Amino acid sequence: MNKTLYVGLDVHKDRIAVAVAEDGRGGEIRFHGVIANSADAVLRLTKTLTRNDHRPSFCYEAGPCGYGLHRHLVKLGFECAVVSPAMIPRKVGDRIKTDRRDAEMLARLWRAGELTPIWTPDEEQEAMRDLIRTRKQAMDAVKVAKLQLLSFLLRHGLTYETGSYWTQRHRRWLAELRRFRFTHQQLVFEELKRAVDQAEERVATLDQAIETAIVDWHFAPVVDALRALRGVNTTIAATVVAEIGDITRFENPRQLMSWLGLVPSEHSSGSTVRRGRLTKAGNALARTMLVEAGWSYRHPPKEGHPYLKRSAHLPQEIKDIGWKAQTRLCKRYRDLSRTGKPQPRVLAAIARELAGVIWDIARKTPLTA
Repeated sequence: MNKTLYVGLDVHKDRIAVAVAEDGRGGEIRFHGVIANSADAVLRLTKTLTRNDHRPSFCYEAGPCGYGLHRHLVKLGFECAVVSPAMIPRKVGDRIKTDRRDAEMLARLWRAGELTPIWTPDEEQEAMRDLIRTRKQAMDAVKVAKLQLLSFLLRHGLTYETGSYWTQRHRRWLAELRRFRFTHQQLVFEELKRAVDQAEERVATLDQAIETAIVDWHFAPVVDALRALRGVNTTIAATVVAEIGDITRFENPRQLMSWLGLVPSEHSSGSTVRRGRLTKAGNALARTMLVEAGWSYRHPPKEGHPYLKRSAHLPQEIKDIGWKAQTRLCKRYRDLSRTGKPQPRVLAAIARELAGVIWDIARKTPLTA
């Protein structure tokens, strides 16, 4: 009979610490050693561990090294789990951390069944995530560039007081501004303006790249169907699907809401029930996108021309779900606001229910081959 070896890997850029836990409650846990982080070294490790009819089962923490090791081990025919560092049980009093102890801890917990593997994306999914997250970084760069420009003007007593910032009128005011005494100050101003323009051009380029990449993506039908929801444009839909991945892996919408961190935390004991703020335990970017989409439900239900244009080709069942969600969430937004709930809580409640609608649409949308 094949005996299972539970192998914990502490992965770094250039090396991997390996620990092995033998099968059974009293099985030995030993440190195997340190190997190079390379395909050849991993292949030699698997050959060593499979001696004497052993069947290794690997696990390691998700980190900056990505999923390359997972894909390599799976391709070799072995089980490999990637676990979230935030979900690993740790002893409060343990003050010593080394690569060896981390690998042994992973092996022990993997054998005990205390580790929950995360969903690992394939290469196509990871490529879309890279594109989506790069756009997020570009948007952050736009905000920083705008703030730097406005802060520079404020230091010199130049404020725009005839309307909102970054409108066409405001940009015209910036283009005509010539009030600096020294030429090098004018140069700084022009460079800051160029930084804003360049950052916005980068975002526009990435938006176009997302539109192009979605066409051949495996989850393209889900992205298309999610646009039937009010406030969910192509970017938001692609971001949510790229970060969550296969939404149908959640058995019910409550699991998706919990994964997104949109459920309240709880600290109850006995007959005392205490619920606190959102857990925020899941993917922050996907959660942010749902909250952003929730802003649109502060207005009365309406099927405007942009909405009708992007949803005209969708099945009637999906459009009916979108309209039902719109009427419900708009009413929900008004009811919660009327009771005096703070706006962040209102938006969190809308985002939570929107996640349930997204789960429903994803389950009813067939994927491309």
